[in-house]
Amino acid sequence: MAAAFRDRTDAGRRLASLLRSYAGNPEAIVLALPRGGVPVGFEVARALDLPLDVFIVRKIGVPGHEELAMGAIASGNVLVLNEEVIQHLHIPQAMIDAVAARESQEMARRERAYRDDAPPPSLTGRVAILVDDGLATGSSMKAAVRALRQQNASRIVVAVPVAPKIVVDDFRALADEIVCVETPEDFYAVSVWYDDFDQTTDREVRQLLAASHGVHS
Repeated sequence: MAAAFRDRTDAGRRLASLLRSYAGNPEAIVLALPRGGVPVGFEVARALDLPLDVFIVRKIGVPGHEELAMGAIASGNVLVLNEEVIQHLHIPQAMIDAVAARESQEMARRERAYRDDAPPPSLTGRVAILVDDGLATGSSMKAAVRALRQQNASRIVVAVPVAPKIVVDDFRALADEIVCVETPEDFYAVSVWYDDFDQTTDREVRQLLAASHGVHS
């Protein structure tokens, strides 16, 4: 099985070719999910002449079962709760507040690490193009979409290089548009579809954001 993309740069360029209708749109902004989504988003933003920023999502896991999400917190301090999990497990509000506060601190740390003291962009009335390097279950991206709804984005576009078809179909009901380059039948994992899937570092994220802001300053 041959990989679909050489690396995240290649994936971003191919993804950008499917998003040409947004090129130069003054209302549009590319929001990349750190860290792996940032190199992809950088290429999309550069090709479409759009600003780039990060949109950080932190899962709020059930204590003792952290892999199970009872919600998520996203850029702008937006809290999205999974009411089904909370009710099923009878999770008290105090527990939700405690975990959310901890994850909020980590999100704030990442916000500072990536954009220093610059505030997150206002997304009211904007066309938000959410970019990641791929979707497996799509849980973080779903939280991002819900958070953007709460921030009154006018249009939400989920854009990824690769994802299972069933996950892409899920997003048709959640986002205003889903754009995906490859939807392989046998998915396995996002990393399988890249020749080079080295971990993106915080330093690389900062460098790409700085380079993008230099173009749009």
